[in-house]
Amino acid sequence: MWYVTSQKLGGSALGLQRTLGLGSYQTAWTWLHKLRRAMVRPGRERLSGAVEVDETYLGGLEEGVRGRQTETKALIVVAAQENGRGMGRVRMRRIPDASADSLTPFVEESVERGSVVHTDGWLGYDRLNSKGYVHQISFLRGNKKTPSELLPRVHLVVSLLKRWLVGTHQGAVSHGHLDYYLDEFAFRFNRRRSRARGLLFYRLLQQAVQLDPVPYRRLVGGKQP
Repeated sequence: MWYVTSQKLGGSALGLQRTLGLGSYQTAWTWLHKLRRAMVRPGRERLSGAVEVDETYLGGLEEGVRGRQTETKALIVVAAQENGRGMGRVRMRRIPDASADSLTPFVEESVERGSVVHTDGWLGYDRLNSKGYVHQISFLRGNKKTPSELLPRVHLVVSLLKRWLVGTHQGAVSHGHLDYYLDEFAFRFNRRRSRARGLLFYRLLQQAVQLDPVPYRRLVGGKQP
């Protein structure tokens, strides 16, 4: 736990194996995934105030698909809380598609009702007003500003996430385990201003002891990492 929390950008299974002198990569991989499952606190507070929400793809270029469809890339949705000109906490999750049936539940679980939710003009967000949110829309078509200027916080988070996945994990993250890497990134990002690594260690320890055991077989679902 101290190794995981003391590394500013996190560590890979290979790095953990080398640091601890483990004979098995599988052991290091398993330990890290057990800890990632402890990085989400049950009943954590939802984002509030003004929140930007947008989706993005993770993966390489994909040909033969239209709009916001995807065949091989992973589609994720990101919520970033505004804090003046800066940014507060974030939430993110992999979603099967960009429909209202996928986007609306994410917003409901991540953002307090009554908050201002700022999105682009995608139709998948049309239900937000009826769900008790103040829906602020920035239409991309015909706008002189770029998407990263209209929704700067989520675009910054996505850029940092992609850099982290490539830099720390060399992009070798399977879709089946992606949500847990997203949890780790959010855990670290939301505590980026913490002055002491020990506070992250304490929080992870506190949350880990509240979880039920997660056997290796359940982690991999019958597949090797």
